[in-house]
Amino acid sequence: MTQLARIVEDVQTELLIQTFADRILLLITQVGKVGNLIQASIPPTAPLLPASHATATSDSERADGISAEPTQSLPSPPPSIQLTPLLGSGPSEQIQTLHSLYASQAATLVWLSAEGHGGERKPVVVGIALMKAHVWDEAKERKTFLGVMNMVGELLTRQSR
Repeated sequence: MTQLARIVEDVQTELLIQTFADRILLLITQVGKVGNLIQASIPPTAPLLPASHATATSDSERADGISAEPTQSLPSPPPSIQLTPLLGSGPSEQIQTLHSLYASQAATLVWLSAEGHGGERKPVVVGIALMKAHVWDEAKERKTFLGVMNMVGELLTRQSR
């Protein structure tokens, strides 16, 4: 089991990854709970494409005018990904969609890391418990998402050591 804690957009964020014989558990929490559980799986023959090597820097702005923190671009989740809700759900359709995005992106990072280390492609169960925002702020949600995915990458690097 490997854990990591960081402040992401002024919120304490904790990640935990545990590998089991048949699947991998990845917990992403800002509230100290397991949260909504979603299983992500893909067929073993589905191709995984690594991220492009383009980077966004804080002194450049994207087309939507939002400055991005330095980060390597993320790989696109494969179209054949299957998301299965296991326990709980987001309180709204918008939050459910956000949780699906987190689960599919995090699982893609886990699978790419496993392939890079000669591991097999197991289903990934992602637990997501994010702090509720009083007002929806797309720019902050985007920064939080990128911060969490950077943490997932760091967690996977630590785990493979």
